[in-house]
Amino acid sequence: MIKKYYLGLDNGTTGTTALLLDENWQQVGRGYKELTQHYPNDGWVEQDAEEIWESILFAVSVACETAGILPEQISCLGLDNVGETVVLWDKFTGKPVYNAIVWQDRRTARYCDSIKGEYGKYVEERAGVMIDSYFSATKIKWIMDNVEGVKEKVAAGRILASTLDGWIFWKMTHGQLFITDASTASRTLLMNIHKGQWDNDLLDLFGVKREMLPEICDSSSLYGYTDPLEFLGARIPIAGAIVDQQSSLFGHACFEPGMTKCTYGTGCFMLMNVGSTPIFSPNGILPTVAWRLNGQMCYALDGGVYVAGAATQWLRDKLGIITTAAQTEKMALDAGSNGGVYFVPAFSGLAAPHWDSYARGTIIGITGGTTKEHIVRSTLEATAYQVKDVLDVMNQDASIPVKRLRVDGGSVVNKFLMQFQSDILGIPIDIPEIAETTALGAAYLAALGVGDFKSSDELTGKWKLARSYEPSMGEDQRQELLYKWHKAVERAKSWAEE
Repeated sequence: MIKKYYLGLDNGTTGTTALLLDENWQQVGRGYKELTQHYPNDGWVEQDAEEIWESILFAVSVACETAGILPEQISCLGLDNVGETVVLWDKFTGKPVYNAIVWQDRRTARYCDSIKGEYGKYVEERAGVMIDSYFSATKIKWIMDNVEGVKEKVAAGRILASTLDGWIFWKMTHGQLFITDASTASRTLLMNIHKGQWDNDLLDLFGVKREMLPEICDSSSLYGYTDPLEFLGARIPIAGAIVDQQSSLFGHACFEPGMTKCTYGTGCFMLMNVGSTPIFSPNGILPTVAWRLNGQMCYALDGGVYVAGAATQWLRDKLGIITTAAQTEKMALDAGSNGGVYFVPAFSGLAAPHWDSYARGTIIGITGGTTKEHIVRSTLEATAYQVKDVLDVMNQDASIPVKRLRVDGGSVVNKFLMQFQSDILGIPIDIPEIAETTALGAAYLAALGVGDFKSSDELTGKWKLARSYEPSMGEDQRQELLYKWHKAVERAKSWAEE
């Protein structure tokens, strides 16, 4: 009997992960390739789209080697992508016209401010999301307006523009497949969230031509096949496409309204399944498409934290306080407490529920007795506080109290952070056996797309618990910590407004 192998590709901000699973949904292979981020100006974040493509090939090759299989033995693949990051390229040369502009990039913040008053409500009603430099449309506009020769190429019909899924699929298939899915398209400011189609009025507002953009598809379907000349000599069915955080929600089998997950990566992202009708939050939490299956949309509430794991990277790469992320657990425990130190890691502004593009990183409460252990602990605590802020608002908006939180991502191995997170939330934290839930969700969708599952219901029993953390902190201590955290956040706001 021929064994089946499912490939989940997770195109993240700091790296690309390829996860291979067998027919029993056990992990049998994994490949990873770190990605470089470039910071050409204050608040600007870019990546090389060609490097991203090469990282896909590298990660898949390593995953196959570790599994002891050849790429042509892969039954199907699914891809999740970072969502708002965009790249524009010449469809005749296949070359990007500029670096990919990353979701964290804030260069269009002033432009967004200038049109919010007139168009803010109008855009939110159609796109679901607010006008903010976080999303893709203004990034596309910036490249067209500021990179020499691009406007002329757009007029000549030579330019394609897409989130990274469209670029990767185009490269995989030698230009034969140019698609995105409804969940990713809902992150662009250009899709009508109610209809699941590009919105002509939004396209006109941001000056984007429909023919530049990929076709919007379901999140699970047999879209096409990889080109052996481009993709490791293999012709593999491409059958899953979704934005990364929604992929994690799917990988956690959060198929019922009210089920919630949080992914700890570069940023920190919480999604709550809210069912077949979008919920429009008055508190800055975003309505978004969770996935579209058989033409039916499922929606989610989305709360994002810009900087989580990236703050630990900063401690390592810029301050030299640590040499590996793994050190932070022991250092945080050795500190005993945060020593009164609070770190608001607003390197490129604050996301939900604050939405302040001009907030900047702040470390407050430093005294002569502050140690590097206190700084490390306050960095980890900051992630937990930010997640708490998002969950509080989400509970309020959806009127569904979250009783347990399913979590994944690189930071879930940090026992201090997970226990502190449970303590601050006051609810249990559940960690699955397969921590790479984002890539797992993409693989699930691919298996669904080729017909190996009849519906998402068949996947519910696949999620398996590895361990839980139970809250042990008293309410008075919790409230005191949160009170001081919120004081620190207020100090960080509006710093870069001048």
